Amino acid sequence: MDFNFMINDVVQTARKEMEEAGYESLSTPEEVEEALGGEGTTLVMVNSVCGCAGGIARPAAAYMRNYEKKPDRFVTVFAGQDKEATEKARSYFTGYPPSSPSFALVKDGEIQKMVERHEIEGHEPIEVVQQLEKAFDEYCN
Repeated sequence: MDFNFMINDVVQTARKEMEEAGYESLSTPEEVEEALGGEGTTLVMVNSVCGCAGGIARPAAAYMRNYEKKPDRFVTVFAGQDKEATEKARSYFTGYPPSSPSFALVKDGEIQKMVERHEIEGHEPIEVVQQLEKAFDEYCN
């Protein structure tokens, strides 16, 4: 059995799911810097092949595109795949250890809210959505 093929298929499916939900996929540090280094609010979804990413985080991410208050941008980096882009994104998440899947709400280059893996894994998607809704209500127009 070709495990590399299986992993690549899972990765492509996970990427496609986020792109179809309206998230811009960032694969280089330069793209991350452009998205997070300027003014405005950006929701970053740190994607992964973890089961909690597929069953909890990605559905919650997709739902947030329809929330009344929204950040200026929705972006995603893929942990374990786009390593340099993920590392650059995490450089904005000061005070938080690497975590995937996870969400970060960044405003004007500063982390405002982080939803870490331990707040996703073992929870229902609606619980993740509720955390993100609170952050959107507080930090988004």
